[in-house]
Amino acid sequence: MSTLAPKAVALGGGHGLFATLSALRLFTDAVTAVVTVADDGGSSGRLRGELGVLPPGDLRMALAALADGGPSGARWGQLFQHRFGGTGALAGHAVGNLLLAGLIEVLGDPVAALDEACTLLGVRGRVLPMSAEPLIIEAEVTGLGQDPDTVSRIRGQVAVASTPGRVRRVWLHPARPRACPQAVEAVRAAELVLLGPGSWFTSVLPHLLVPELRRALLDTPARRVVVLNLAPQPGETAGFSPEQHLDVLCEHAPELRIDAVLADTHAVPVAERLQHSAAALGAKAVLAPIGEPDGSPRHNPAALADAVRSVLAELDRGERDKEARSRSGREEKTRWR
Repeated sequence: MSTLAPKAVALGGGHGLFATLSALRLFTDAVTAVVTVADDGGSSGRLRGELGVLPPGDLRMALAALADGGPSGARWGQLFQHRFGGTGALAGHAVGNLLLAGLIEVLGDPVAALDEACTLLGVRGRVLPMSAEPLIIEAEVTGLGQDPDTVSRIRGQVAVASTPGRVRRVWLHPARPRACPQAVEAVRAAELVLLGPGSWFTSVLPHLLVPELRRALLDTPARRVVVLNLAPQPGETAGFSPEQHLDVLCEHAPELRIDAVLADTHAVPVAERLQHSAAALGAKAVLAPIGEPDGSPRHNPAALADAVRSVLAELDRGERDKEARSRSGREEKTRWR
């Protein structure tokens, strides 16, 4: 694998995926974003309900993160992110959401529409939906009634993300959605796969609930790295420790094996607990200063890029050392025959 410019796939949605893509583009042009498509709120929810298209908001943010850094790409990226004000029919809509919805309707294919948008913004990588059909997230939640142990079911990404209860499990409707074939192909061909950060139950875990995509994540020869959030998210992961995020990941995909878990140094109170939960996924926990220097709960793209590169280099050294020991053992056996 080329640790200098690996073929990378990042899975997620929203601001978490934006952070990951902003970091990856600093050391490789071969980036593919695989984006969740279950949003049902705000501009995305309105366009999804009125037009039946994929919710475009998370797709728009991924495009903006990967837009060319030159004057033209920066201008188009800014336009994509611009949101109309006022109180009329356009109020709250982002320009990029409207453009993507229009492209999907004109071209009849969300992947073709996203490829066209990539050309417009000068994106050197690719942005793909995890599924070509809009999906619905449902969840089991406790703590909504007087009895804290009573399990309730709630429906919709906004409802799950903002619940005052404790999310136990999520699933998708339809139950076995078809994955975007290009997304599956990208994961299988990747050298590096990043899962997270982001809204854990509504942006990260849904990728593991699409059967073909889940299978690709299990089979890929890529290095698999989980990037943890800097802080629990109010609502769906309120009160979660860093290791609880990994425990939930393991519960939803117990067969998944991870190579490394990357977390911010200041966001992990007890490193030993995180190491223990990472080991359950076959991974080593790596702590690094990947947040903004001012302490705001955002990942710093340059710091995150440096940390990911260091993780890859360490994994490659470990693999080379393992091969060297294996080769030395074979030579030793040959001498004694």
